[in-house]
Formats: sequence, structure tokens, C-alpha cells
Amino acid sequence: MANALSYKPKPGEIPTQPGVYRFRDAEGRVLYVGKAKNLRARLSNYFAPLHTLHERTRRMVTTATSVEWTVVGSDVESLQLEYMWIQEFSPPFNVRYKDDKSYPFMAITLADEAPRVIVTRNRRIPGARYFGPYPKIWAVHDTIDLMIKVFPIRTCSDASYKKAMATGRPCFPGQIGRCGGPCSMKVTIEEHRAIVDDFVAFMSGGDARFTRELTARMREASAAMDYESAAVYRDRLQAIDAVLSRSALVLPEDTDADLFGIAEDELSAAVQHFVVRGGRVRGVRATTIDKELDISGADLVDQVLQRTYGGASAADIPRQVLVPTLPDDAADLEQWLQERRGKRVSVQVAQRGAKADLLRTATINAQQALMLHKTRRTSDYTARTKALTDLQLALGLDEAPLRIECYDVSHLSGTNVVASMVVFEDGLPRKDQYRSFGVPETTDDTDSLYQVLMRRLAHVDRDDPAQPATAAEALGSSDLDTRLADDEIVEGQAVADEPVVAERKRPRFAYRPQLLVVDGGAPQVAAAARALEDSGHTEIALCGIAKRLEEIWLPGEEYPVILPRTSEALYLLQRLRDEAHRFAITHQRKRRRRDITTVLGEVPGLGEARIKALLKHFGSVAALSKASADEITALPGIGPKLAAAIEQRLATR
Repeated sequence: MANALSYKPKPGEIPTQPGVYRFRDAEGRVLYVGKAKNLRARLSNYFAPLHTLHERTRRMVTTATSVEWTVVGSDVESLQLEYMWIQEFSPPFNVRYKDDKSYPFMAITLADEAPRVIVTRNRRIPGARYFGPYPKIWAVHDTIDLMIKVFPIRTCSDASYKKAMATGRPCFPGQIGRCGGPCSMKVTIEEHRAIVDDFVAFMSGGDARFTRELTARMREASAAMDYESAAVYRDRLQAIDAVLSRSALVLPEDTDADLFGIAEDELSAAVQHFVVRGGRVRGVRATTIDKELDISGADLVDQVLQRTYGGASAADIPRQVLVPTLPDDAADLEQWLQERRGKRVSVQVAQRGAKADLLRTATINAQQALMLHKTRRTSDYTARTKALTDLQLALGLDEAPLRIECYDVSHLSGTNVVASMVVFEDGLPRKDQYRSFGVPETTDDTDSLYQVLMRRLAHVDRDDPAQPATAAEALGSSDLDTRLADDEIVEGQAVADEPVVAERKRPRFAYRPQLLVVDGGAPQVAAAARALEDSGHTEIALCGIAKRLEEIWLPGEEYPVILPRTSEALYLLQRLRDEAHRFAITHQRKRRRRDITTVLGEVPGLGEARIKALLKHFGSVAALSKASADEITALPGIGPKLAAAIEQRLATR
């Protein structure tokens, strides 16, 4: 591969002004659109030596055959032009958005002579005002049913409205009290428009005013002994309370804000958009994003805000936008949003208080949505089948890898080294066959991986019925090495290497995997390949997945395999790697807690309650180890003699 691109502009050709650039392929298709405050500085990053580029950026620039740019007058103009071109060309290397579903909205058709309230998923009704989105369609209907008790506006179809206005007879919904438009013959068009304005104002967050007004009218009617009118006002107040009870007051009543919780990994992101009006969460929208190029969190926020507000009406843009990370061009975004809204808009990061708490809630929801998104892709039967087939083709396997084992090594500054083994069969996790390994002596991660695989591979195909099974083989040990004194038996309490007299069952670890996956790049794969060769199991396929670039490494290969970001195989490998990492970290933490509790438990007079109090007070074992006897004595219940014993025991640990 050449280290320079043939279409690289000559020095000095690229201007230094703000602008928007486009990469095109040989057919003229736009591959990527981006903006820059300084075009020359930004584009020079793409034309750096190819080996220095992120793998996915390298794939984009080598796929492209030309680059072009357009200079604009300001940074805000570049933002507007970038959004317009992304919408027009849908470039494959820009981030792609997928709403979790087509959410239902409440819409008020303000462009009509007599506006009506409807439930719709269509966001393109001319002149309509939208509220929501709502999680379920029944939630919209319930809200409308309550709202028309307070603000009786039109609900009938356009055909019913025209017929009623032409004949002078109320429409059918009006006859049964379900429509309050002019077609019900109870109000004029002008009176109805005023009620519609109140409806919209209430849904926009002006609920306190209506509550006060209805309460005052109810009291006036009651004082005048007009109990029928007072009852009507009471029912309307109850309807308002019912609507408000569906969304708790989470922020001050004068707060109009949008909060964006974002969770991401190298290939995907999930966004939870909380719409807060009048201090209440009026709607929530979930979006998943496929990322092609390696973009920062700030750039992702920039893209999300452009996409959210690029086609929004002024009424849908709030006074405040809260995000987890401030984009580099936050000032330009604020100006762009202000021009669209016609009023001031601020883009901020919530640092503390109720807004920060709500933003954390949105982020937690985004994390769960991202996990669910990835899990669905690997658990769906069709997706699993495609993942295994794609993996077979990408790795050049003779058959689809129905049993895959993935290994990860975890340690704490070189100590407490553990490794994990997770098993997926037919694309699904087999948690009953997960195992953890203790590595007592090692030089580095590659040596740890070699040791672990040698111990595991020694159990493959040990299924000769003439040989008695050991307890460790029949039950399976957490370390797969009966020689270690601290191995944990998964079930039962049999002693390692004691013959089992019962009928022999095939040990779980005798099942041969079709594919071994290791967390890491070329060095880890080389160590695993050496273990396969030394154990005599070179028939088992092997690959490694490097987290930084999501590259797939094969033994003996100089360059990695790059799977498309939409590949089901890549999602499966990601989940394997993440699960192995999670399992290794969990086991390491358990061992650390067990080790320190055991060490401190050897100190006379130090019970479980005091051990917990020590660790809670000092925050970590490292801090406790550095503490002096006087500092330990400061903890209630620990005297100088006991503190000296603790200090001495930790010093010899």
C-alpha cells in the first residue's frame, strides 16, 4: 500500500478559512462530509502517512479518490452547510442514526381552520405543533382523553367537520361529548381557537397558570352557590392533576430544557433525549448510532445536536440544552440554535444539582439501551446465524464456529493476576461453562495467556471411558489446574484428583472449541498460537480482537482483518471480548477482597465488622497499608496495640 494518496492537494492549495469538505469515491458518491474552522489544518490530518491513521479513517481515505471543499463566511454557516449536505447525501462514513422505534406524538393541526388534536407518527404535517414523543400509543390517547375535559377542542376527522359545518348538525363525536370544535355547535371558530391556544400553552409547560385560574373560578362559583359550575371546574382541576401526575416535577417549574444522555463504544452509541418543559419530562426519545470513523465524544454531541434540531421548529428548541460533553464549537451551536429559535439558547454541561442528577439518569438509560442494542444483535437467531457465517468467511474457517471460547487476563499493577474464559455456543453465552484462572507466577500478559491456554487445552478430548474421571474433571474447577491449592470447585466439595466411582460423564472442558478468541493484538495472538502448537491442537482456529481499533488479528499475519462496522460478526466478537473482560475483573475483585480479609482476619482482635470499618475509612487497601499506627488508632474501636498489630501484619504481607 502506498503511504501517500494520489489525490492529496498540493501545499498551499487548501485555504485556511472555515468551510465544509467532502470526500468522494470513483463514482462520485459522497463518502464523508465534515466541517472545519480551518480547512487546511483539518484536512492535513487525513493526508498524514497512512500507517499513522486510525484503521477506519485509513479505509475511508483509501476508498475515496477525491476531496473538495467549500469556503463559507463563518463557523455557523459551515455548521448549517454540513447539516444540509449530510441530509442530502447520507454519506456512509458519517454517523448513522436509528430511532429505536417510530414514536407516537400528540399533534395539534394549527394550520386548520379549526385545529384538532390527533395521535400520529408523522412529523411532517404542515403547520402542526407536536408534543412528545410518548413511549406507548395508549399513553397519548389517555393524555388526550384527560386534556379535552379541560380544554374541549376538536377531535373529529376532517370529513366529519366539513359535513357538520355544511349541514349545521353536530358531528357524531360532538353529540357524545368527545369533540369540542365548532362542529359541535357549542363554540364559534374564534372561541375554539382561543381554547386551542390554551391547550398548546398548557402542554408547553404553562400548567401553573391554569391551575390557579381554575381554582379561583371554582371558589368564586362555590361562593356564589353556583355548584354546577363549581363541579365543572373541580372536574377540570382533577383532569389537570391526572395529566400532571403522569410526569413528576423533576426541575423548577420555569425550566425548559433538553437533556442528552450518551453512551458509546468504538462502533456504536445510544442517545437518550429527555424533553423537559415546565420542569416536567414531557417526552423521551431513544436513538442508536452506528459510527464508522473514530470520533470524539465532543464531536458526537455536535452531530447529535445538529441532527436533533436541524429540522426542528422554533417551538421545539428549548432555552437550555444539557449535554455530557461540551462540543468544541459550542458557541457556534448556540448561535445557530438562537437563529432557529429566535431567542437565546444555551448549551451547557450540568455540573451539579437536580439537572446533573437527571442527566445521569439519562446517561444510565443510554448505557442500558446500548447494551440492549448489542445484545439483541447477538441473540436474535437470524443475526446469530449471520454473525457465525460472516465470522467463518472473514477468518477463512472450514465451518461456522459453533463453540467459541474467549480469554482475557486481568491484574492489578502486575499483582493478583487472573484470567477468564467465557464460552458462547451457537452465538449465545453458556455461563455455566465460564471459568476463571489464577496465575501465581508470570512475566507479562502474554506469558499469563500462554499458561492459561496450556492448562485449558490439556482437558480437550480427555473422554476415554476406560480412564477414571477425577473430581476436578467431572465437576470442573475454577482454575482448571488441580495442582493449585486455592482452586475453587464449581459445584460440590470433592477433593482434587480423587477418583470418582460413579459412571463417567464427558467433562465440560473436553468439548473442543472451533475458535479461540483472545483479548489483544498480535503479541497476544502469537502467545496463544504457541500454546496451541505446544499442546498439539493446531486444528483449533484462533484470532484476537484489539480494543483500540476493533481490529481482528490472525496468527502470523502482518495486517489485521477489518470487519465492517455493521458486521454482525464484529458485534459477536465485541460481546465475547466485553464478557471475558467483565468476568475477569469480577473474579479479580473477589480475590482481592478475599485476600485482604484473610490477611486482616489473622490479626487477633480484628473481626469482620472492624475490617469493613477499616476499608471504608481508608478507602482502599493501598491507603490502609500506608497508614501509620497513629492514623489507624484514630478509627473508633481500635486501640494502639491493635493498630500496631495491623500495621505489622500489612508490612509483612
